[in-house]
Parts: sequence; structure tokens; C-alpha cells
Amino acid sequence: MSISSPATAAGPAANGLAVSAGQRSWIHGPLLDSALAWCWLPIALSLHWLEPHPVALRTVIGIIFMVSFAHQPLTLGLVYGDPAQRSAKRWLYRIAPVAAALAVLIGINVSLTLVALIAGLWNAEHTLMQRYGVMRIYGRKAGDTNGGLEKPMLIAWLVTALTFLGGYVDLQGLLLKINMGGTNADSVRLLDRLSTVAAWLFWPSLIISAVLMVRWTRVERTSGRGIGTAKDWYVAATFGLVLAVMIDPIAGIFGYVAAHSIEYFGIVHTSLRRRAATGDVSPVARSTSTAWRRAGVYSVYALVIVAVMYVTLEFWGGTLYAFAVLYFGALHILYDGFVWKLRKPATAASLGISSHNPAVR
Repeated sequence: MSISSPATAAGPAANGLAVSAGQRSWIHGPLLDSALAWCWLPIALSLHWLEPHPVALRTVIGIIFMVSFAHQPLTLGLVYGDPAQRSAKRWLYRIAPVAAALAVLIGINVSLTLVALIAGLWNAEHTLMQRYGVMRIYGRKAGDTNGGLEKPMLIAWLVTALTFLGGYVDLQGLLLKINMGGTNADSVRLLDRLSTVAAWLFWPSLIISAVLMVRWTRVERTSGRGIGTAKDWYVAATFGLVLAVMIDPIAGIFGYVAAHSIEYFGIVHTSLRRRAATGDVSPVARSTSTAWRRAGVYSVYALVIVAVMYVTLEFWGGTLYAFAVLYFGALHILYDGFVWKLRKPATAASLGISSHNPAVR
């Protein structure tokens, strides 16, 4: 999920924004928000503990890959089940499925290694931008417009983590641990050639990250909201996740992947639960307007995903599955940039953000 909206680096003290009396600071509630923000931690700890047990480790990683695949087609339902969403970018939603299929087919036949590397880096950026999007939901609820500072800060965190992995971590050894050869091994060998460059880039990236963190902390502390807000808790979880990737790459990376999917399911569920109550009459809102309807839709969706995975894994030695992962992944990342825009009143309302909050505009 990539939630976008116009923002500046100025804090509420400078721009005069205020939160309405009834505005909730949490998205789902304190307990569930905290569980989603930190869900990566028990996953990463479990993977760290399983590293001496390769069979169990690979089993859990396989499950994480399946969960990651399962969340991607959700975005297609949000687009094609909502006439208002389709009409906003009608030409794109008609052309993109065909264009994505052709691009993936060409990429697989030219260099699956290169495609896998690009897809991995794109997903890393996309996953962090979901964290940015959720951060902005909290920011909008609090009445701030600090996104112009927060986005480069998160990007600097990601670049710091990636350059550290590329420059100072034995990636070949990690692959041997989790028994992922073939295309993944080729991708790592390609990255190994850039290890010296990555090692040099790590230090300026680290300095930039530190500077931006200090600036962000100062802006947040001068807002008058105090320390320990819902947004602070979420930013701390995100920073911890990036650190985990650097401290234990296997545990951190797959915790990163799993948390992204789990959080996306949570955000989509909350959005669907509120859409009918906000007057949304789209097919996707009507079909999920009650708890029983949502349960039915989720059950059918799960069965379809299992069927797709079973069929694609059985054909052409997994090549069809690789195509499905890349195809749905590309559409998911592309479409998310249009689905989750907080400047749209319907989207903001479905995430519990008051249209009277000036920061939404």
C-alpha cells in the first residue's frame, strides 16, 4: 500500500493545524495498531531462533512467501470492484494488465535474474512506502503535514540498510542458509559486484539518515502533542524493523516481508468495514458491508488464492508461479499508488480521518 498526499515539512505549530475534538489518534485501536506495527518482531525473533534449523527455517520462509503472494491481488478487487475508482483512471486500468503481462513475459525470457533483482528492490521500496502511508494516516489524524520530511527520512533508512547489506554482509552465505539458489543466487552475484560501491555509499547514507531523524524529532517535539503518541509508536516500530534487517538480515528481511502483507490485510479490512457506513454504494462496499459478508468474501478469496498457487506451482517447473508473482506484484504496486490517496474524501473516511481535518485537504 502506498498512501500519498500533498505534504510539507512544517509542523502544526507553524501551520496552525488543530485536531478536531472527536478525532481518533489510532487507526484500528491501541491494541490492534500496536500489534500490527510490531508484528514483524515475533516473526523476526522466530526466524532468528530457527536459523540453526534449516528445514524449519525454509518452511516458515515458504509460508511467508505464500502470505506475501496472497495479499497482492487484493488491490485488483479494490479497483475493479469500484466503478468510481475505475473511472478515475479508466485507460490505465484497461491497459495495465496487458502491459504488465507483456513486460513480465519479455523480462523472464530476456533475464529472469535482472527481473527478480528489480522486483526485489521495487518491493523493498514499496513496502517502506506502505509504512510511510500508515505514518501519514497517523499524521493526518494528529493534524500535521510533516510528510515532506518523513518520506526522505524513510528513503534514507532504506538506502542505509540496503547499502549495509550490499557492502558488509555475506549475501552468498545467507542464500546457502536458506537454500535459495537459481535466480536468487544469480541476483546476489550481481549485487556482489557492487559491494565496494555499496560499502562507500553506506556511510553518507547513515549520516543523512541521522540528520533527517534529528530534524524530524525536533519538528515532532515542537508540535505540542507530547511524546508517546500513536504515530511515535509506529515510527519507532518502523525504525526497529530497519535495524533488524541490518542486525540479522534473514530474520529482518523476512519479518519485513511478512509484516507488510499482514499490515495490508489489516488496513484493507478496516477500510472495507467502514466503507458501507460512509455511504459507499460500490459493489466492493456492498459485498463487504456486514461481518458475515466479509467472512464470505474472505473465504472465497482465500480459496481462489490457494487454487492459483497450486495450479501455477505445478506447471512448467514453477515458471508459471514466478510469472504470477511478478505479474500480480507489478499491478499491486502500480495500482496502490492510486487507490490509497488521502486527498480523496472516500478514502480518508474509510480510514477514519475526518474530512474536517485541514491536513486532509
